[in-house]
Amino acid sequence: MDVILHRTYFKEGTNGALFINNSFLGFAIELPWLNNQRNVSCIPEGTYVLKPRYSQKFNHHLILEKVKNRTLILIHPANDALKELRGCIAPVTCLSGIGKGTSSRNVLNKLVSKCYQAFDRGEIVKLIIKS
Repeated sequence: MDVILHRTYFKEGTNGALFINNSFLGFAIELPWLNNQRNVSCIPEGTYVLKPRYSQKFNHHLILEKVKNRTLILIHPANDALKELRGCIAPVTCLSGIGKGTSSRNVLNKLVSKCYQAFDRGEIVKLIIKS
């Protein structure tokens, strides 16, 4: 299964739209592109394998494998990229500004549900990031 993230870059942050099987799922917010610098930049465009992850802080969420020069890049809930993200991706229901959105947990739950179903079927789930 492929999850597509179409990005639009701004100086203050990155906004995107998420699709699964050509169906719109929701939006995404990220930090601005600052040459893949840890903790302050979104990650490079490309294709990444998604894996399930659980933590007490975020409950069920997703982790990206093999991100160049980065570790622990997650897809987790957040509504303000500059305040809540350190290079990760946050799905949101609506965009409320550059790098800002609303009701992140709702879209994350939909995304996690679809990905976990694919994992249960033995599928490889890929995140394809492009502009």
